[in-house]
Amino acid sequence: MSIRMRMLLSYTAMLVVTMGLFIISGLLMILAITGDIGSVKHLFANHYTHKPITAQEENVFLDLKYLAKKQPNQLLNEGPLKLYDEMLKDVPAGLIIRKGDEMIYKTDTLISITSANDLPSFEPSNINVRDTISFGKYYFSYVKFDFYYQDKEEGSIFVIKKVSPYAALSKNLFPILAGVLLLLLIVTNGILNYLVTRSIVKPLDSLKFATEEISEGNLNFKMTAITKDEIGQLSMAFEEMRQKLKESVDMQLKYEENRKELISNISHDLRTPITAIKGYVEGIKDGVADTPEKMDKYLSTIYRRASDMDSLIDDLFLFSKLDLRKIQFNFEEINIVRYIEHFIEELSWDLEEQGIQVQLNVHVDNFQELVIADREKLRRVLANIIQNSIKHMKNEERILRISVTHKGENMEIKISDNGNGIEPTALPYIFDRFYREDSARNVVTGGSGLGLAIAKQIICEHGGEIWATSELGKGTDIYFTLKYVKKRGERIEKNFNY
Repeated sequence: MSIRMRMLLSYTAMLVVTMGLFIISGLLMILAITGDIGSVKHLFANHYTHKPITAQEENVFLDLKYLAKKQPNQLLNEGPLKLYDEMLKDVPAGLIIRKGDEMIYKTDTLISITSANDLPSFEPSNINVRDTISFGKYYFSYVKFDFYYQDKEEGSIFVIKKVSPYAALSKNLFPILAGVLLLLLIVTNGILNYLVTRSIVKPLDSLKFATEEISEGNLNFKMTAITKDEIGQLSMAFEEMRQKLKESVDMQLKYEENRKELISNISHDLRTPITAIKGYVEGIKDGVADTPEKMDKYLSTIYRRASDMDSLIDDLFLFSKLDLRKIQFNFEEINIVRYIEHFIEELSWDLEEQGIQVQLNVHVDNFQELVIADREKLRRVLANIIQNSIKHMKNEERILRISVTHKGENMEIKISDNGNGIEPTALPYIFDRFYREDSARNVVTGGSGLGLAIAKQIICEHGGEIWATSELGKGTDIYFTLKYVKKRGERIEKNFNY
């Protein structure tokens, strides 16, 4: 539920609950005073008998009482009665003159009083001169005087006024009811305010704590959304921001660590050939290479070491450009099987000299299936993987197996060797830059330590994946995938030996 809706409902509930409690409190108060709701009328009747009447009512009543005593027949004259009636309009009240069982005069506004028999009975002693009377749903207070006309017929004077016992009681109880209403408003508003603000302030306190933690550089905490409203959404967004900040900081620390490692590795890999070159040059200068054969050996070694340095610098330059995404890729549709066939044919002479047998196994739905790849970069991937495999093949029979298999939306290429295999603890790191399984950085196998890292960068830029499995003493399998273009055709299975 949104905060806006929550606030609207809370204010509405405050009004409804307060008014409901107010009404209930008023009814309970009336019941406590009168015993039941209907007895309010009796309570008001008792109250009216002790309450002074207004000046207008008293003046009119006294004048009419005087006429009734001295000149009762004057009350049969409608003219003077209308003048008295005018005097009662401001109260407002009315006038009724009764003779016998008939009302000989009645104020026009007293339409609910229709029969003289409904009026209080004749009482010559005039003991109960003030009281209340009801006519249906209407309620009246009156002051009366009973007398005899000159013909000895009974007569009555009524100064009567329409009243509400409930309004009168409410007016008398107004200070108490107003106090109860104010108290209910305060209590209800306090409770609702506590309930609403708790659901707002508590998440805001969590956000404040998180902000303070981030300002102090601590990102190792977790924000939990307590609610699903706007503040809950803000908490979720804040947690997402914290995660991204933490990832960014961790990545920055990793980059810094990698930078230090990179400098250290470059220094080591450059120092080794430079030291060898300096040693052989000093040997030539000191006359150690005193025969043509030794001189040729020294120069060949210097050339080889310089070539290693040149290769290292080239690999480092390529990896840096790949890492910074500053290399242009020219993607096109390539027939992957023919591409690998041509690649193996180009290497066949060198591989044959090293005694390496290559097997190509194809398991695809169509021999003409195409993949999306950059020719030059893909060539670098294959060359780096094969060179890495050759370095670790120590068996007399050295075999490379290349498999092409259709896997879902990708083509999977697997390059297997029958070398020594890789330690399980080292396997997750073989695609890291400058990583060598041999911690002593064996110079016999050579290499820059960037070959598989470069292959990984290139495959990732192709939108594929690269991974490896290995078993000690049996060899290593390196897999990578490329996106392919679907072509219909029959399933093709071919095996090639080179």
